[in-house]
Amino acid sequence: MKTRMSSEFIFQIFALLIAIIVVHAVYVGAIRPAADAQIREEMALQAAGGDFVPERSFAVVIRDFEQEACFILLIWALAIMAYKGRRTLKEQQIMDRALLEVPEGTSVLPEDAREYSRSLEALPDSEQDYLLPRTLLAALQRFATTGSIQAVSDTIKEQCEVESDRLDSELSMVRYIAWAIPSIGFIGTVRGIGDALGQAYKAVEGDISGVTVSLGVAFNSTFVALVLSIVIMFCLHQLQLSQERLVLDAQRYADKRLLRHLVAH
Repeated sequence: MKTRMSSEFIFQIFALLIAIIVVHAVYVGAIRPAADAQIREEMALQAAGGDFVPERSFAVVIRDFEQEACFILLIWALAIMAYKGRRTLKEQQIMDRALLEVPEGTSVLPEDAREYSRSLEALPDSEQDYLLPRTLLAALQRFATTGSIQAVSDTIKEQCEVESDRLDSELSMVRYIAWAIPSIGFIGTVRGIGDALGQAYKAVEGDISGVTVSLGVAFNSTFVALVLSIVIMFCLHQLQLSQERLVLDAQRYADKRLLRHLVAH
């Protein structure tokens, strides 16, 4: 468990660094040069008194630092969710395997529990850490110790509830990112409105180019942040749904493949 947590932490750190490097490189190399060129062209046309309609190109909408930070957080959150989703998929696939070979109609007594535990203990260490093998092994050990079917049922339920709580708590970072992205967008809004108010004297003199650019920062940052937060929340709910299904399927598997075969003295 500690090894898995440390490897997941290292993955998250490297995912964040890679997201920062890739997004910043794209912004410096492509997005900001294209956006700045378009803004200069529009300001030149406006200064010349030409009749034109400003275009809301994609590069102009996402050119500012707040949007860059939002994209970095988006990629980081998606990487975290992809990591957890990959593990959930692996755990779901193990449900298709016969981890316990209990023939139909066979009764499992407390003294037989140790024999059935050997197939679970023979699994690779990485698979033994999965929810289903841990639940089955804990249930068999409890049955061998107590000989109580009710105690086994409580153990299965407890293991699944603990796993559900753990999976939910491990998504706290993704929830924080989903909260942070709109907050960064609002920071861009405040910054843009502040810059626009600071250039109000130019608008009075007839030069509204600076005000329009600053207001563009204000509205674009909020727009981008809200759109990205919708994407994250959709992916987060899909991941939570798959994890909840995993816990329910594990409990159902234990009930069907083990619990109904148990017979107490």
